[in-house]
Amino acid sequence: MSEGARPRPGDDSPGDASATQRLPPEEKRVFALVGNPNSGKTTLFNALTGMRQKVGNYPGVTVERKEGTCISQHGKELLVIDLPGAYSLNARSPDEEVLRDVLLGRRDDTPRPDVVICVIDASNPERNLYLTSQVLELGLPVIIALNMTDIAEARNLRIDARAMGEALGVPVVPMRANVREGIPALRIAMSRHDLPVSHHKVELPEDVAALLERFGHGDNRAALYLLDEEAAREGAAADWENRLIADRYAAIQNVCDHAIRDSDTGAATPTDRIDAFLLHKVWGWVALLGILGSLFVVIFSVANIPMGWIESAFALAGDGVRAAMPEGDLRDLITDGVLAGVEGVLIFLPQILIMFFFLGLMEDTGYMSRVAFIMDRLMAKVGLSGKSTVPLLSSYACAIPGVMGARTIPGAKDRLITIMVAPFASCTARLPVYILMIGLLVPPGKIPALTLGLYVLGTLGIFVFAAIFNRVIKRTKSSPPIMELPSYKAPSWKSILLHMWDRSKIFVRRAGTIILGISILLWALETYPKSDSEDDAVQSEQSYAGRLGKAIEPVIAPLGFDSKIGVGLLASFAAREVFVSAMSIAYSVDEEDDASGEQLREKLRQAKRSDGSPVFTPLTCLSLLVFFVFALQCMSTVAIVRRETNSWRWALFQLAYMTGFAYLASLLVYQGGRLLGFS
Repeated sequence: MSEGARPRPGDDSPGDASATQRLPPEEKRVFALVGNPNSGKTTLFNALTGMRQKVGNYPGVTVERKEGTCISQHGKELLVIDLPGAYSLNARSPDEEVLRDVLLGRRDDTPRPDVVICVIDASNPERNLYLTSQVLELGLPVIIALNMTDIAEARNLRIDARAMGEALGVPVVPMRANVREGIPALRIAMSRHDLPVSHHKVELPEDVAALLERFGHGDNRAALYLLDEEAAREGAAADWENRLIADRYAAIQNVCDHAIRDSDTGAATPTDRIDAFLLHKVWGWVALLGILGSLFVVIFSVANIPMGWIESAFALAGDGVRAAMPEGDLRDLITDGVLAGVEGVLIFLPQILIMFFFLGLMEDTGYMSRVAFIMDRLMAKVGLSGKSTVPLLSSYACAIPGVMGARTIPGAKDRLITIMVAPFASCTARLPVYILMIGLLVPPGKIPALTLGLYVLGTLGIFVFAAIFNRVIKRTKSSPPIMELPSYKAPSWKSILLHMWDRSKIFVRRAGTIILGISILLWALETYPKSDSEDDAVQSEQSYAGRLGKAIEPVIAPLGFDSKIGVGLLASFAAREVFVSAMSIAYSVDEEDDASGEQLREKLRQAKRSDGSPVFTPLTCLSLLVFFVFALQCMSTVAIVRRETNSWRWALFQLAYMTGFAYLASLLVYQGGRLLGFS
């Protein structure tokens, strides 16, 4: 094979152990990291590439694409691709389809790798070797990274890496990626100019071999993973994979018998002892609620400190611009449009960073799998995964880190459902609206009880719509349920910090551009056309936003809302709490002089419609509260859902269905209340 050439899908290699493949020059080489979930694959990717990473989505799917560069022993850059975690090449999910297609060279957006690095959890070799055995048959050079050797030793497993390498015909490098042990040896293997191609092949059953012949593939093992597609095109069935499973595991057992010495004394391992508490039917729930409660408190309260710093910094920046520039639209654009838009992006960073620190810590230590295990039965009743728990809980602080946290959910359907329902959780930005409206309804002492009721209402929305979407959104293929509980291990702090950096960078770069653009648009709508009056309330009414409020008044009037409330609803698309500011402007209340909000409440109590009736009746307040519980109005959430689903279609669908349901729920409250004689 010439330098730089890549093998075609299914190119067969010689079957002897000494067969090698000449690789392209180092600066052109592509390495793919492949492994089961929880094998430490991403930790190894971070150890190899450090800050030299790019993160995105594969076009057309929500599967994450990560690639980076590492330096070889000869100082050359090597491209490393972190492929999605999977248990098999028999694609039953978008993640597995991406893995299969990249290894077979079927994706135009990703080069077929020159070398595959199979990452194996040394404490669970039989399970991990199944995927590896499939990869070995593809005719690509393979290096096996035998990770977590310390955990294997704690389980009294002694793996002879040399013997395993001889049995499989490829290099095997023992390592502990979380502490960078074995990384130099792996770099040396990656820097070799030629690498052996494995002779390992499982004998095919006669009917499976006949299927390959039928479609003209001979003994091309790569074509095995295309049989379903080819059979479907001919309207035939290709039930072949189950016939190979037992044979493949038998071959794996032979390798393990040759390379592994199990000196298990029957004593409980550290993981067993920890799980005796964390998976206990009582104490396990106590521990889980304590941990999730701590996460909720930290995101909800501790993040307010750096968020306050960000607000203060932008307030100072705005004051500086006002002092340095003369009055005019340009100054207002910078302060109320650009700076407000940038602040609207950065204000969420503390919550995002805290969220992903906790997620990374739980994932890296192995506790995330226990969360999924404990919660799975409960969440499955409404079609959610156990791994949806943490993202949904964090959404009560802010939907943005919750939506981003859904990346930890392995199934595409479960991930999408979680994203679609996460904004029903009442985030902190809704609180100012809740407190303002509830303050018009009940005495101060009863505000907490009614606020709790709104949180419960939003939670019901999560479960009801999750159940609906579980029935409506169908899987194209079914995946066998696998609940794996990996051994506990010390976290890799570098990997966690890199994970936090990646997520924050993605949010600022991708979602930030959308948020900034919409902020400037909203500023323009509230600023133009100019009014001759110095009164902010008059300007608000005569602006394009005010005219839009008037235009939508016939639509929102059945909910008990007037045009001023309509302007507030439109303005709250920037951020939910902006509704309070919009009401302050509409009713000429200085927010700085009304910290308690009582002056604004008094103005709202006195507000009259054109017929002299009050605007903010108890029914109107309840209708508005219900609308805010269910409506998705935050542009930041729309932007991040677009980013996470890789589709405007899902982002706009979510905006439409939540707003539509909020409208119907508010209509039912207001009109139903009037029919019952309430005012």
